[in-house]
Amino acid sequence: MWNKNIETFIGLDASFAEAECVVFGAGMDSTTSYRPGTRFAMATMRKESFGLETYSPYQDRDLEDIAVFDAGDLELPFGNPRKALDQIQEMTQAVLSANKRPCMVGGEHLVTLGAVEAAVKKYPDLRVIHFDAHTDLRDQYLGEKLSHASVIRRVHDLIGDDRIYQFGIRSGERAEFLWANDHTILHKFDFTGLADAIVQCQGYPVYLTIDLDVLDPSVFPGTGTPEAGGVSFNELLQAIMAVSQLNIVAMDLNELSPIYDQSGASTALACKVLRELLLAINKGEEK
Repeated sequence: MWNKNIETFIGLDASFAEAECVVFGAGMDSTTSYRPGTRFAMATMRKESFGLETYSPYQDRDLEDIAVFDAGDLELPFGNPRKALDQIQEMTQAVLSANKRPCMVGGEHLVTLGAVEAAVKKYPDLRVIHFDAHTDLRDQYLGEKLSHASVIRRVHDLIGDDRIYQFGIRSGERAEFLWANDHTILHKFDFTGLADAIVQCQGYPVYLTIDLDVLDPSVFPGTGTPEAGGVSFNELLQAIMAVSQLNIVAMDLNELSPIYDQSGASTALACKVLRELLLAINKGEEK
């Protein structure tokens, strides 16, 4: 199970035994509500990552300095979201049981639910920080409770009120925003309020989920549901670095659809976000 992936993301050369963090792909887009294609994200990112340096001038750190294992992609079934989520849960639980930090790359945003299901078993007092353009708080979408449009509502079913902090949100039904007033801590449009959330999450285990459509489509068009009015790459980077002071026990990056940006710029941006995320969160774990 823990043999090194044949093709890895650049700089992720550690073995499973020595790694403190395990990256794996979850290429699922079976509930995508608009344009599918996220299943190809991690495979494309691995190939394109070799156009990226392992060194980050933003953090003055290098992927070669930290121990991260690339476990490859899960082989998820089509047409059975619950079975796919079960496989994601099993993988996440296996990584957590080995006292390592999972970093999942989706895939549509529903993949987050499987990982949180595993994380909350180990950390019952889990908090979730959520960067996204969309509320993802519908109770169901077209009659289905398991949907990328309802993933954060399902996460709430697991962890309850006032443990989910949402940022960058600029799209959703009115009912979702009203529901959030009583159940989550939602900040519209940008990262205003993140400093307060960090204070409130101190001392708790935290799951970080980043839907890349939090970015403005002018810099990140390669996604299934682009929403105008998003944040910049630098704003996202500063937010990632800010939350890195917390006890991030698991994390994910999702909703890149490479086929919608033939220039490759969106994939290159996603690769850079993954590099910066790994360096920021794993900053104390040198090889």
